[in-house]
Amino acid sequence: MFGVEDEATKAAVRAYVKLMRASHAVLARTQARLAAAGLTHVQLGVLEALLHLGPLTQRDLTRKLLTSPGNLTDVIDKLARRGLVERVQCPEDRRSVRVVLTADGRRFIEELFPRHAGDIAAAMGGLDGKDLAALDALLRRLGLAAAGD
Repeated sequence: MFGVEDEATKAAVRAYVKLMRASHAVLARTQARLAAAGLTHVQLGVLEALLHLGPLTQRDLTRKLLTSPGNLTDVIDKLARRGLVERVQCPEDRRSVRVVLTADGRRFIEELFPRHAGDIAAAMGGLDGKDLAALDALLRRLGLAAAGD
């Protein structure tokens, strides 16, 4: 590896490349269904978070989805134009706004999510349950270490 003598650094770069390739391959396997539904992965992430966690502020969604506030505003605007989400002022703090699923949005994501989860499972089908558990633990450790936690 040009300019890199340290074996640990070489191993980290090789693992990083494999991680990125695998990530892109899994995303590619899930893209067709999302495109047919007129969604990006970030839009799906908003709908999925609201489905599983309930109403959230844009700040909470930004943290959850690891995207910028500006990008998230655009994503929510697009979902709101489709009638899938709406912004609701928090009664306990009028300065705060929560994003909530509309009835149409709930029906939409409740129908889409199980099929999307199936696409993910198919994309990761090369791993058995034990492999997936090990990968889950390793990725959690990696994420925490990379974030400096």
